[in-house]
Parts: sequence; structure tokens; C-alpha cells
Amino acid sequence: MAPEPTDLPQPGAQDLARTQASEARLAGIIRSSMEAIITVDEAQQVVLFNPMAERLFGYTAAQALGRPLGDFIPARFREAHGAHVRRFGVTGVSERQMGLQRVLHALRRDGTEFPIEASISQTQDGHGKLFTVILRDTTERVRAEAAMRQSREELQQLSDRVQASREEERRRIARELHDDLGQRLSALKMDLAILAGDLREAGAAQGLLDQAAAMNLVIDETVASVRRIAADLRPALLDELGLMPAIEWLAKEFSARYGIAVAVHAAEEEDVGERAATAVFRIVQEALSNVVQHAEASRVDIGLVRHPAHYELTVRDNGRGSAAGAGRPARGRRISLGLVGIRERARLLAGTVSTTQADGAGFCLTVCFPLPGAEADADKTSPEALS
Repeated sequence: MAPEPTDLPQPGAQDLARTQASEARLAGIIRSSMEAIITVDEAQQVVLFNPMAERLFGYTAAQALGRPLGDFIPARFREAHGAHVRRFGVTGVSERQMGLQRVLHALRRDGTEFPIEASISQTQDGHGKLFTVILRDTTERVRAEAAMRQSREELQQLSDRVQASREEERRRIARELHDDLGQRLSALKMDLAILAGDLREAGAAQGLLDQAAAMNLVIDETVASVRRIAADLRPALLDELGLMPAIEWLAKEFSARYGIAVAVHAAEEEDVGERAATAVFRIVQEALSNVVQHAEASRVDIGLVRHPAHYELTVRDNGRGSAAGAGRPARGRRISLGLVGIRERARLLAGTVSTTQADGAGFCLTVCFPLPGAEADADKTSPEALS
């Protein structure tokens, strides 16, 4: 009995229909994509150019098809880009992944260059390998990043000037307190001593002599207070004897004022330069202030070690580390704005700041900064963005 005729398509026809439908969907995705999509063959000639690529490069698809990929790349990058595509065809490995690479550049029909980021993939068809590049124009992002970078540099320059101005103002006020106010108080003390002598010779009442003695005591206390304030503003030791004597003086004053033992460790006198000496002294001063405010410590160790290429400053306490406590800032933010100031001062020295802490095991601040003169060398050898 002959088989009955049927209107159903044969299996081969079904597969063909599915393939055509899939290709139609893929073509629709490519056409509507918000990213530019360009496919080239093994000779690196364009075989696919979607509408976004048309808008981006200024070519119609008809004008772009058959062109070498190099027509869309600035001349100085063509050789390197062609080598990259060939290497990718052999290894299947590419460092170009969207958002994970340095800025690349493309060329519009009118000859203008613009920054892009791109990813590349490869497929195989009956005629050989095809390479598909998906790319996006990053002009606005690059402009925004450049503006942000410029703004950050301007803010850093402003911060540097503010720090320098504050330090100079501290120096000036400390000098005026010591030289002007200190001398006036000394003169007043001498005048009072003469007056007290005259009162005794004149047989003045004991009450007047006691009052003169009390005034003399007030003057002594005022002189001591002026000297302390002047030293807090800018210790004369820092300018006269250098960094380590100034830190040792700071440690002694800190221990006397707060009852916290402070040990200073340095193998020998370190000549770190005037700017670095000021910054390091202020960093230690800020770190000790934070110990008082947050650590509940009984001991602080300050160390300055010279390594072959850099100095390492450490301020370590035996306080409560990162353990939570009443009225204490959130974990990991123990010194908050104090740490910001320390980082700014370290940045002025081209240095780095790190902290280590553990519950009940204390807190350690470490600042590393290059030897005098090494900052300029570091700037010369610092990596820069390459086109």
C-alpha cells in the first residue's frame, strides 16, 4: 500500500527553517545593538558593519564592506593592531576585554580620532576564521575622567598649599609668642621683682608683699604656658636639632601630660630633610593624639627605620585595637579624619600609609616614604597611560 501524502516539512526543511530563524534573530540583534559591531575575515577585511558602526565611523555598511580593518585605525596603531588580531587567531587569547584594558583609538571617515574600548572574539565558518570586534566610543568617559583627574590634582595642590601655609603660620606665631610675648613677660617679671624689693625697703604691709609674690607666680605660670603653646605650634628643636630630638621631646611631653609611656626607637640620627621632618613630626603628633582619644593604651612605641630605598615610620600602641567600645567610631574607622590628615602628609612625601589592628592587641600605623631626592626619581619612572 502506497504511503499517504503529507503536508509536513521533512526534517531537513525543519532544520533549515530553524537556522534561518536563528540567523534572522541574530541579524536583528546586531542591527539593534547599542555597541558598534565589526566582523573581519582572516585577511582583516570587513564583512559585517552594523548600523551603530555606521554612525560611529561615518561610513555606510556598503562603503565599509571589503575595506581593510586598518582604515578604521589611526596609522600609528595599525601594525600593532594587525599583529594582535593575528596572534589572537592563533592563540585564542586576548588581553582586550571590555572595561579591562587601556584606552584604544579609532579613526572616523573625516580623519578624527576618538577613544574606544573593545572586545574581540573569533568564529569559524566554511570559508575560514571570522573575527568580531564589539566596541564603544568612550569619548565622554575619557573627558569625565580627565576632568576628575584634573580636579583631583587641583585639590591636591590646594591641600599642599594649605598645609604649607598652615605650617608657616604655625612657625610665625610660635616665633612671635617666644620672642615678643615671652620677652614682655620676662620684662614684667623683672619689673615686679624690682617693685617687690622697693616695697620691702619701704616697710610695706605683708599683704602687699604676698600679693606681689602671687603675681610673680602667675607670671611664671604664664611664661611656662606660652612656651608650651609655642612648642606645640612649632617646636624649636625641630628647626635647631632635627627630627629625632623633636620626636623625643614630643614623646616626653606626651608621657608627662597623659601618663602614657612612650618609647622612641631609631638606630641613629636620621637626616630626612626639612620638609619630610615637618611632615613626619606632624604625623607622629596626630598619631599620639589618636592614641589618647581612642586607644586606651598604656604604652606607645615610635620607630623610624632607614631601608635601602625608603624610610619606615611606625607608631604602635598596646590599646584595644579594633575592639568595639562605648562611644567609639565604627570598626575600621578608629582615627577617621586624623588618618585622612596623616595620608595627606604622607602623600606630600610620595609615601604610603597602612594600618594593622586586632581586637585587644593594639593598633599600628606604618608610613613608608622614599629617601630624600628619591621622590623625583619615582615620578620620572612612574608608569603613564599609553595610547
